[in-house]
Amino acid sequence: VKIFAPNIEQRDVVDHLKGSPTEEKRNVLVESARLARGNIQDLAELKVGEFDAVIFPGGFGVAKNLCSWAVDGKNCTVNEHVNSTLQAFHSAKKPIGLCCISPVLAAKIFPGCEVTVGQDKNVDGRFPDAETASAIAELGCKHICKNVNESHVDKANKIVTTCAFMCKAPLHEIFDGIGTMVQEVLKLA
Repeated sequence: VKIFAPNIEQRDVVDHLKGSPTEEKRNVLVESARLARGNIQDLAELKVGEFDAVIFPGGFGVAKNLCSWAVDGKNCTVNEHVNSTLQAFHSAKKPIGLCCISPVLAAKIFPGCEVTVGQDKNVDGRFPDAETASAIAELGCKHICKNVNESHVDKANKIVTTCAFMCKAPLHEIFDGIGTMVQEVLKLA
């Protein structure tokens, strides 16, 4: 297992205590190294032949830095290294795991694929970003409704997705969903 991140400046830095942007500037690779405890490489250096699969976590980092979904929605652009990495794994017929908001990367790059970001309706207030499912459909992909503790496997494209924090749920349920995604990716590897 190796961890990679693009060597780019973050779109913005958020003070999570206050919930608002700051004037501070940070680099995605440097910030990712902090989270990964230093064991990380530039995404531009990833060689698909050395790995059996790739998994992208989600969160605002994906929506703001790996692509511009947070600002542009379905009209977003995807970072060139993220795009080429996903294209390379797909072309090599190696599994791709995506959770939280990162399934939009597949929806943007692989027309016709199947993904989940949870539900397409805000059921009991648990899915406040349910409109993401319709944006995925507008991109020509199929959104599959799943609960937070489940994942969806698009066998034709070897893409496994789960909604994670796209659902307001207890952490153990989110953990279970991510666990099923990882297990399904490993089965396809």
